[in-house]
Amino acid sequence: MTRNDSFQPAYLKLGAKKLMERSLKARGFLSPCVLCPRQCGADRIGGEFGHCKTGLVARVSSRNLHHGEEPPISGHRGSGTVFFTYCNLKCVFCQNYPISQMGVGEPADAAQLAEMMLQLQEKGAHNINFVTPSHVVASILEALAIAVKQGLKIPLVYNSSGYDSMDELELLDGVVDIYMPDAKYADNDTAERLSKVDNYVEVNREALKEMNRQVGILQMDNDGVAQRGLLIRHLVLPEGLAGTDGTMKFISEELSKETYISLMSQYFPANKASIYPEISRGVTSKEYKTALSEMHKYGIHNGFIQNTPP
Repeated sequence: MTRNDSFQPAYLKLGAKKLMERSLKARGFLSPCVLCPRQCGADRIGGEFGHCKTGLVARVSSRNLHHGEEPPISGHRGSGTVFFTYCNLKCVFCQNYPISQMGVGEPADAAQLAEMMLQLQEKGAHNINFVTPSHVVASILEALAIAVKQGLKIPLVYNSSGYDSMDELELLDGVVDIYMPDAKYADNDTAERLSKVDNYVEVNREALKEMNRQVGILQMDNDGVAQRGLLIRHLVLPEGLAGTDGTMKFISEELSKETYISLMSQYFPANKASIYPEISRGVTSKEYKTALSEMHKYGIHNGFIQNTPP
């Protein structure tokens, strides 16, 4: 679907005052912390770190123009990624584990986050792409309230693991333009073993339905750059462990056959994956082709595929 260049990001319609109100509401979920689905109960305002190892202030590992995202996200000028440190999952195969689990990054308060966004916009970014944002929604909203006053006007991408609570998503309704969540698993036993979470499937599917309700099918401008909508990432795992068939069936029946999917073949055994025999190798060509066939079986044809593994 396409839109014209008069598109206005959702958060501009809310304005700085309402964004700050959302930020204050988000802070209310931090002490005790029940922001993400883990609901670990840490007093993050009082200085405790949650399960995500994060207190009140977000940490950022990098911010740059990223040209390697899906085509409608990177476009021709790049996506303005702000990569947050830590995560509310503990995936044993995480390819970014130095950031997500070892804590590589530096603290960034709301004013600093706002400045990062504005600098990326100045560099020509098509969007601001918040990577691993689920545990720092309060910081993001406070920073947006500042950045809007200073001229931020490009779409926002919420690039998450898909393990997002309804409380988070309620705060982001009318704020986020593009949701780009993972749909990692179709089986909770696999999720518990590989990501150390016991209710991923139910949480993820409820979140996907809410994201879809908020922004709908991915819409692009006349240059093919995303402006609004949902793009679901699904990483194919060895031995069919990602549950592609079940995930695509859910998307087809509960969301829409028109949903855009990024079917990823890039898995390799990073982090602790080598000690888990079933994921201690890359994905084969046969496994990826099977996943692609399962996607098409349910009538899903919109989206992006990667090179077939050797």
